[in-house]
Amino acid sequence: MTTTMTAAPPANNVRQDALVIGLVGLAHSISHFFHLILAPLFPWIKEAFSLSYAELGLLMTVFFIVSGVGQALSGFVVDKLGARAVLFFGVSCLGVSALALSMAQNYPMLLAGSMLAGLGNSVFHPSDYTLLNKRVSTARLGYAFSVHGITGNLGWATAPVFLISIAGIAGWRSALLAAALLPLIVLVILFIYRDALRTDEVAQPNRAATPASTVNPAGVINKNEGTMDFMRLPAVWMCFAFFFMTAMALGGIQSFASVSLREVYGMSLGWATTAYTGYMLASAAGMLWGGFIAAKTTQHDRTITVAFSVAGCFALLLATGWVNAALAVVLMAAIGFGSGIAGPSRDLLIRAAAPKNATGRVYGVVYSGLDTGLACSPLLFGAVMDAHHPGWIFICIGVFQVMAILTAVNVGANTKARALAV
Repeated sequence: MTTTMTAAPPANNVRQDALVIGLVGLAHSISHFFHLILAPLFPWIKEAFSLSYAELGLLMTVFFIVSGVGQALSGFVVDKLGARAVLFFGVSCLGVSALALSMAQNYPMLLAGSMLAGLGNSVFHPSDYTLLNKRVSTARLGYAFSVHGITGNLGWATAPVFLISIAGIAGWRSALLAAALLPLIVLVILFIYRDALRTDEVAQPNRAATPASTVNPAGVINKNEGTMDFMRLPAVWMCFAFFFMTAMALGGIQSFASVSLREVYGMSLGWATTAYTGYMLASAAGMLWGGFIAAKTTQHDRTITVAFSVAGCFALLLATGWVNAALAVVLMAAIGFGSGIAGPSRDLLIRAAAPKNATGRVYGVVYSGLDTGLACSPLLFGAVMDAHHPGWIFICIGVFQVMAILTAVNVGANTKARALAV
């Protein structure tokens, strides 16, 4: 007997599914909020500690390096101890990191606080997707992944407004202290509804003494698979590559799109900020629509191909500088909308590639590609900007989206081959 994907979750009523989706989405939003726990405060922190831009950038790189390594490892912990306990740890860790950052007296303390925030962030994707896959009815998983992506975008959108508003009135330390309260509030809510987050994991026995498992050419793991055998599935590493490519594109948007737009189109700071905001809002809208699409089809690789093809073409058009500033803002929103549509299909594609009882491990390894890309992209796009080629930012974004399409198609083909081999 062979296994190709996670066991089907129980058939819950709509209210139960909505509760789980809401709780997981709330946790995910605070995770993305903490992606930007420092960046909006850089002007204040730079002045307070007399730091260079390179030193400020290193704070973010350290965050994502710790998060990426921790994410790959935390998936194993999720499969062993359960998603709920690991999720509670991550939320708590974020609160402590903000508290530590607010009391930092020197640069090493800032680095330590950033590393602690990265550690807390590392657990969310393995925990979130394990909970959604095990606690939400299969028919509503597409909507669940859509909401999950939207709440992440809302976390990104909320952080700068929250932190800058408070810092402008009471200083950057007060802003971080206020931010430390948010994970505490989320943790209290999760604890109150903790029964909805039970996955009843049973620790798997040590399989070292069992016969060695095999992976056939189609990528199917035999019944007696070991803890690490899922890493021999080609689809897992193609999913990792997919996330790396999409993260490189996302990192370019987040870090340098506004600067590039100002140089290519002569936009004001206000217009460039509006373009980025439009990207984020359109991405959230795309995820909402993408959830409905994902719920009604199993051809998730095709959805990703169409969505990223359109987004990539718009990125290349934006790179030319042929359009006016107003249309450039619209194109930014269109890129975000296309990228957002692909989100729920992406998550269902990974679910199909995950062997039974390895959900946490698979999502941990795969999503570490996201952190790896976000850690690497500032280096690449920063070099492009230093070379005075602002238009190349959008060329690179389009290229990475096309490369993501190739990996998604390969994942879909590999998963279908495994299904036929069962």
